[in-house]
Amino acid sequence: MEIPQVGRPYMPGYGIAGPDQGSGLLHWSWAAERLSSARTYWVVTVWPDGRPHVMPVWGMWDDSTLWFTSSSRSRKVRNLAADPRCCVTTEDASDPVIIEGLAHIPTDPAVLQRVVDLMNAKYRTDFTVEFLDPEKNVAVGIRPRRVFSLRAGDFTGSPTRWVFED
Repeated sequence: MEIPQVGRPYMPGYGIAGPDQGSGLLHWSWAAERLSSARTYWVVTVWPDGRPHVMPVWGMWDDSTLWFTSSSRSRKVRNLAADPRCCVTTEDASDPVIIEGLAHIPTDPAVLQRVVDLMNAKYRTDFTVEFLDPEKNVAVGIRPRRVFSLRAGDFTGSPTRWVFED
């Protein structure tokens, strides 16, 4: 796992404390644990005309990628095929973890099997890799470029931004 650069996000006018004040910068392990344990994630894509599109999905965090599955003809998959830039946030609005990243749709059978295994373990399902027949369903991986988080209990002292290398 790549260790991202860490700092405060740019939030002028909010009275955000310095990196050594308040809770200080959050540890990446804090964010990774929330990405792993969230049950539902909200994926934001963009329609071809620029309108936002948001949908809830089940997802699995695997070291450096957030995975979800979807119908190959769903609006979110079609949006991502046209523009892979997207955002994802965990369901916890009090202690959110927000990813800005790029989506990709893998075809490697070993990767698809890994996604199915992660989904079956987390959600107690029993899908086989055949579930990811690209005519029907696909796996989508989102690699973070930037990740943001904060804790509601320390709004001015906890905001943290992680930046990943390209």
